[in-house]
Amino acid sequence: MNHPPMVSPQIDPTAIFELFRGSYGTELLTAAVAHFPLFRILKDRSLAPDEIRRELGLAERPATVLLTALRAMGLLANERSGLIRLTELARDHLTPGAHFDVSGYIGLAANSPGVLGMVESLTTNRPLGSQKAEDGAAFIYKEGIESAMEREASARTLTLALAGRANNVAPVLAERYPLEGVGTLLDVGGGTGIYSIAWLLRHPELRAIVWDRPEVLKVAREMGERHKVLDRMELRPGDMFRDSVPQGADVILLSNILHDWDVAECKMLLHRCVHELPVGGRLLIHDVFLNDALDGPLPIALYSAALFQMTEGRAYSAAEYGGWLAELGCVASPVVPTLIHCGLLASTKTEDEALVGQ
Repeated sequence: MNHPPMVSPQIDPTAIFELFRGSYGTELLTAAVAHFPLFRILKDRSLAPDEIRRELGLAERPATVLLTALRAMGLLANERSGLIRLTELARDHLTPGAHFDVSGYIGLAANSPGVLGMVESLTTNRPLGSQKAEDGAAFIYKEGIESAMEREASARTLTLALAGRANNVAPVLAERYPLEGVGTLLDVGGGTGIYSIAWLLRHPELRAIVWDRPEVLKVAREMGERHKVLDRMELRPGDMFRDSVPQGADVILLSNILHDWDVAECKMLLHRCVHELPVGGRLLIHDVFLNDALDGPLPIALYSAALFQMTEGRAYSAAEYGGWLAELGCVASPVVPTLIHCGLLASTKTEDEALVGQ
């Protein structure tokens, strides 16, 4: 029996997400003005990103998040040489001693809880809550870190909260990137399974494996029952960093997964997934994407700051992902936009791993 596909929202909710994430712009700007000497050190010179982060005492991930946001705000600019300079806006209004300097006004928020939390995150390069045993890291699971995703009540709350966005985006993804002719889809860290369900409803011959933590899959089972697709949706518990990747998939989906992790973990996950794909198989990255120059767009730069505080990752560019995939013998296609700033970067495995690099 065929079931109707999920219905896409009639009104695009993207503006709500932009309003919700706007506070990160305030926090990053105030941190740069009142807690780090960023505008002072760039007042009379241009510097490479690594030089800036060393002068600020920041690790690579927080420095990238901060500098990307300030470029997206129009306060910093890239030079052709790769150096970063102040824009005229920042030079006139945010440098010490400038006649029209407003940094004192911005500094009125220097001790607000949100700004102080951002400064702590930038300085420590750790997700909020990861140093508190009673709370743990809310949005990620990793060996050695207490995770709210391992406790049934909190895992359910967080999984359903994240499902709000997925309910809007999944039908758009399934419509804009159909999976005709695909036998099995592996949904890595699939959460509620909503993205898999959207494709299952559209393609009656498709089967899906949703791979995630046991407590999370309890919610996925409910979703599968609600949409009457459990007969074609296997719920496979596991740890994507430690357990064997489920075999037999023609297509592997990483939807809003890689942005939770730093570069080394991203490369590891990509390698583990590509290893299980046949030549001609596809790996799909559904996520948000920064500009290749890491200078915006502003909504993605601010979302990157949110990811930075809640996880061990940040937003990445299509160029970053494409480079990592090329190292694994995969060829990436242009990003297909979906909804709420998300897009799909599809790649095809064109070479056996044994031949890559030869």
